[in-house]
Amino acid sequence: MTRPTVVFVWRRTPPPLLIGGAEVSQQLLAEEFVRAGWRVVYLGSHEAPWNGSAQIGHLRAHLQAHGTVWEEGDGEVRYRWNGVSCRAVPQDRVEATLKGLLTKARPDLVVTSQEQAADLASLARRSSRVAGWLHSVSANSMGVLHGRPHVALATSEFVAGRAQAHADTKVVAFYPPFAPAEGAGPLLAAGRGAASRILGGVLMVNPIPAKGAALLHQLIRRLPARRFTLVEGWWDTAGEFTAYPNVHWVSRTYAMGPIYAANDLLLVPSQVEDAFPRVIVEAGLHGVPTIGSSRGGIPEAVRDGGIILHPDDVDAWVQAIETADRAGLGPKALAGAAPLVRPCLPELAAAGLIPAAASAG
Repeated sequence: MTRPTVVFVWRRTPPPLLIGGAEVSQQLLAEEFVRAGWRVVYLGSHEAPWNGSAQIGHLRAHLQAHGTVWEEGDGEVRYRWNGVSCRAVPQDRVEATLKGLLTKARPDLVVTSQEQAADLASLARRSSRVAGWLHSVSANSMGVLHGRPHVALATSEFVAGRAQAHADTKVVAFYPPFAPAEGAGPLLAAGRGAASRILGGVLMVNPIPAKGAALLHQLIRRLPARRFTLVEGWWDTAGEFTAYPNVHWVSRTYAMGPIYAANDLLLVPSQVEDAFPRVIVEAGLHGVPTIGSSRGGIPEAVRDGGIILHPDDVDAWVQAIETADRAGLGPKALAGAAPLVRPCLPELAAAGLIPAAASAG
């Protein structure tokens, strides 16, 4: 019997290069399909869709660092990552390569998202079931709806409520996939210094302006006795923070488990309407509660496992950091996060994207 096939296609890099939550979520779902016996192809580009910059050097270096063999020729890089067949092509060949896959692989399902995904969805829906994954409420993410995917996977109820889909598209709330908490072993020396268990330690990931960097500066200055661990996100802002004596900076890392375990409070002070920040759930899986902004889907992710505040109320954030009942909130954060470590394919079957029989591993 022929195995069912799913194709993940977008204009960003395929696994294992992880830039943000969308990359992590899609990689985890692709790997779940592998475990369920599906043939999984992940098509992306080794050129950044936002500015055309070359990512192929980063891709080669990462594959080499992880002992992964790849084939390269005619501008394309091919390799396997955790059972997923990955292909990275130039931007101007993504659509043509997808056409070839649709003809040869005849996928049962195509999953697409982000930059110019509407064109990919429109192309794929002629022959396959198509899911458009809404990772945020930005125009860039919502744009896939113009391609009229059969189902729009909204990464939270908040995002689902913002989706303006064609009548042909069914919008469903689909929380991101999560893996069990990583072991809290010894921390790796990363960035500028090595961390250890910090009682009362405060953690923030991706300290950039949209995520609340201005508020963070004020908190660091007003709480000099608190140790703040900051983890590089979309770009390196170390120069803005490392002069503070109470800041420990960690360069971008995929090994977040020990970092969550080394702190007992997460800050998510976003100024923008985040969809459903993965870091909140990942921290919760380590029993770490969150103080989060009232923007977007942050309250939906925090639930009972933390405190929600207006991002402009500095005094309230200072007080919350000083007085938060970490011991009481930690178990609640874990209880809220644990159900999100679950099989996701049954939810895709319930949405009508795959047969129920094909959702079990």
